[in-house]
Amino acid sequence: MSAAPRAVVFAYHNVGARCLRVLLAHGVDVALVVTHQDNPDENIWFERVADLAQDYVVPVATPEDPNTPEFCARLQALRPDFFFSFYYRLMLKPALLAIPTRGGYNMHGSLLPRYRGRVPVNWAVLHGERETGATLHRMVDKPDAGEIVARQAVPILPDDTAGEVFIKVTLAAELALDRVLPALLAGTAPHLQPDLAAGSYFGGRKPEDGRIDWSQPAAAVHNLIRAVAPPYPGAFFDFGGQRIVVTRSLSRPGWSGPGGHPELYTDGNRLFARCNDGGVLSILALEVGGEEIAPAALPARLGHNPIPLPLSFPLV
Repeated sequence: MSAAPRAVVFAYHNVGARCLRVLLAHGVDVALVVTHQDNPDENIWFERVADLAQDYVVPVATPEDPNTPEFCARLQALRPDFFFSFYYRLMLKPALLAIPTRGGYNMHGSLLPRYRGRVPVNWAVLHGERETGATLHRMVDKPDAGEIVARQAVPILPDDTAGEVFIKVTLAAELALDRVLPALLAGTAPHLQPDLAAGSYFGGRKPEDGRIDWSQPAAAVHNLIRAVAPPYPGAFFDFGGQRIVVTRSLSRPGWSGPGGHPELYTDGNRLFARCNDGGVLSILALEVGGEEIAPAALPARLGHNPIPLPLSFPLV
């Protein structure tokens, strides 16, 4: 009986945890899990891969840089057949990728070649996409550019937040890996070269990129709100020396009024935002100075009814 394929797994976040479970369920010999030390300044709302590895008695390493000669030598000594990268945040350089005898594979949170690069779920929601997914592909020097082995699509509904879409993408990653892994381990999985010219690449995002530009159409404002809604830092604007973070909105075709005068206003016990194009959003949740308040209470809190909205121009 042949030995089980041996793998080193680079993993973090929920996708990392779910995909590690898939490898173990298929009998892969996981010789080492390489993960990150948690950043104390980050909201750790997701499952810790290190805890999962400990449950399964799998050794864990947390190097600041996995590409050092010393760490490469440690991995070389393990004699892995495969590397797998599941939401690991650092690039694996050529010297590292040359170690596994059967190659390295990465799970990316989009339908490659679209949305290559950083935070693909947030960018897809920001751009109003109606579909995204997960893609398993071979790792090469260029980010998210190697041959595609498996893809799984999921829908993005018009009012889904990025956090809600990420839950779907996590399941998509698990499904894609579970479906293709037997063929990959057997050496029979198809490998399709993507057309990168037909795709797109995006960089990371900073909290300041969540500043609302009320000169944008209502659809764009709504997409920003849901793209950075909790557990991400949130979309915000400043008024009267206070920071208002809008954490949830709804948009419906046909909700509109006169354009050119952005404002927040109440109608009964509900708060609405009229955007620069006249499109109207229903504001379902917000925070003022870090305190969650009922949206309809905002005008009284700020001393304006309606509230004229500032026009600001974020870096997007």
